[in-house]
Amino acid sequence: MAVKAKYQGVLDLGEKLNIQNGNVTEENGVLKVKGTASTQYEKNLIWDKIKAIGGENPSDIKANIEVADSSVYAKHTVKSGDTLGKIAKHYYGNAAKYTAIFEANKDILKNPDVIHPDQELKIPNL
Repeated sequence: MAVKAKYQGVLDLGEKLNIQNGNVTEENGVLKVKGTASTQYEKNLIWDKIKAIGGENPSDIKANIEVADSSVYAKHTVKSGDTLGKIAKHYYGNAAKYTAIFEANKDILKNPDVIHPDQELKIPNL
């Protein structure tokens, strides 16, 4: 079970993200991980963790991660101090993409400069 120990950080992240329908097995030194992430962003987090541990093309892990909601990239609950620019920088690496988040949330946002803690924002696929 050495390979499971090697990728324990991936399994812990999956648990933290509440990955659904999770299944982990080990066959012939290869860890097989299956589950459903809520969004593409969460799936990407899992893959980033796998690559951080095993490299770009790890041969000792096979992961089949589905996405439950592909209509959005992520969902974000606003925290005190957040701005649309900070949120865009976090998800897209570019604060200027805040307009995409504003456009996707016009049903709850009237002004891109006014957001409130506990609002749940859709982070659109770009």
